[in-house]
Amino acid sequence: MPQAGSKKCLKTSEAEEEDLTSGLLHCAHLVLPWLTSLELASISLSCKFLNATSKSITLRRILDASRSIENIPIPFHPSINDCPYAFFIYTPTSIIPDHRIERQCWGSISDSQSSHVGSESMSLVDDLGGDVSGCDCENCGEYEFQCPCSSLDGLEDVATECGPRCSCGLECENRLTQRGICVRLKISRDEKKGWGLYADELIKKGTFICEYAGELLTTGESRRRQKIYDARAKGGRFTSSLLVVREHLPSGNACLRTNIDATWIGNVGRFVNHSCDGGNLVTRLVRSTGVMLPRLCFYASRSISKDEELTFSYGDIRVNPEGLKCFCGSSCCLGTLPSENT
Repeated sequence: MPQAGSKKCLKTSEAEEEDLTSGLLHCAHLVLPWLTSLELASISLSCKFLNATSKSITLRRILDASRSIENIPIPFHPSINDCPYAFFIYTPTSIIPDHRIERQCWGSISDSQSSHVGSESMSLVDDLGGDVSGCDCENCGEYEFQCPCSSLDGLEDVATECGPRCSCGLECENRLTQRGICVRLKISRDEKKGWGLYADELIKKGTFICEYAGELLTTGESRRRQKIYDARAKGGRFTSSLLVVREHLPSGNACLRTNIDATWIGNVGRFVNHSCDGGNLVTRLVRSTGVMLPRLCFYASRSISKDEELTFSYGDIRVNPEGLKCFCGSSCCLGTLPSENT
């Protein structure tokens, strides 16, 4: 009788252990994708099970930097053992800072569950009055030069598209940059420059590449952050992705300043490096009818070969004895990255 009882207890223990393992597996796949790279590396040292789970999450992160938010996966390639990917919160378009955004699921079995941080940014519509109702076209591609959203008087250097109040949908030809990334890209790491964005297919001249997305900051907040970033950059192991865009108004007497910080929250545009020769990309501001702020978008300035790095000019060089070194490798490299007093 005692022996039979012992066997019964043993069977019960085995069943409980299986339930515990199953529960741990379920919790790990729910929780670990929300961890930062440092947290994930730390927890992987706990036990063999968490180590294996962490490795599978890392592999899925390497396969797509966009967390399945973009139309096409954008992998980190080739993977480097000590730095297989760059950790940041992904947003497909620029957003107003929200201090509640501290975590984003990345590396889960189904990354379609990832939070689309920037999906509400188009709600920044102009409610200050005026005619901002948008067009009535069903497909503005059929009404070239007639759609009221296709041009803005006096702003020749600004592309214009239909906005959230227009009757047409995303299939409209006048919403090119709103449909996300549609060319194959990859992210690779250079020993000197760090991460960079590369073409993973032949890209024709004039093709829309991606938006430069991040947090939209006030000038005061931009200057505050830049001081912090400059101090951290002196150690030589930190670079920020804060970009200042100045749009000169038709009067010529003023300009509109837009501050985009992709250092912690951004998209793959944050990986586009500087080239002193101007690079193979051009930037253009894109305004949508009814939306207050413009978006900064990249286009191919010429045909770009597969495996070629995507680069553009950060701006004019300012003499700065403490400026970061430039490793663009162009024949006209000035040795220092462009910078300014923000």
